[in-house]
Amino acid sequence: MSVRTPDPDPEWTPDSEPPRSAVPSPGWLSDLELAEIRERLPLLYVEAVPVRVDGLGQVTELGVLLRATAIGEMTRTLVSGRVMYGETVRDALFRHLEKDLGPMAFPQLPLSPVPFSVAEYFPMPGLSAFHDDRQHAVSLVYVVPVTGTCEPRQDALELTWMTPEEAASDAVSAEMEGGRGVLLRQALAAVGALR
Repeated sequence: MSVRTPDPDPEWTPDSEPPRSAVPSPGWLSDLELAEIRERLPLLYVEAVPVRVDGLGQVTELGVLLRATAIGEMTRTLVSGRVMYGETVRDALFRHLEKDLGPMAFPQLPLSPVPFSVAEYFPMPGLSAFHDDRQHAVSLVYVVPVTGTCEPRQDALELTWMTPEEAASDAVSAEMEGGRGVLLRQALAAVGALR
C-alpha cells in the first residue's frame, strides 16, 4: 500500500514565502479545521520524557509537567505536541521541548529519530492503554536528556523532577493524563532505570 503525500512545489526553497493557502498561525490549523481533522484522521505527535543523567549516562531524575485541564483539574503529563506539515520529527521534538521547558533547557536530542515507544491514543477508552477524548493520535515517544535550566512555559504550570523510583510509583501513574503513566514506566525500562 502506498502512502500519498502532496507533491512538493519545485520552486520552493527554505527562504521562500509560505504559500498563500498556508495558515499563518503558529497552531498550523484553525480551531475549526483542527476539530474537523481530528474527527477524520489520526494525527502525528511527539512526546518526550526529559531526564537528567549522571556522568555515566544513568538517569538520575525524570521531569513531569503539571497542567490544568479545560475544566480546572490538575494533571501530570509529558512534553508533547503535534508534528506540523513539512516539519521533521527532530524539529517538532525540539520545538515542543523548548515550548514546554523553556529556551535554556538545552535538550540533547537523540542522534537517530527512532523513538523508544509508539503510543496510539484513541477517543474510545479501552482500545489501548492510552486515551484522548479529542482524537485518534499516534505519538512517537523519546527520552531526552536536558542539561540546562528548565522553566515551564505555555500551558505547563510546573516541572517536577522525580527519581526513577518516584516516577514509577502508582501514585504518579494515577496523576498522569491519558495513560501516560504507562509511558513513564516504559521510558524507565528503556533506559534501564526500572527496578
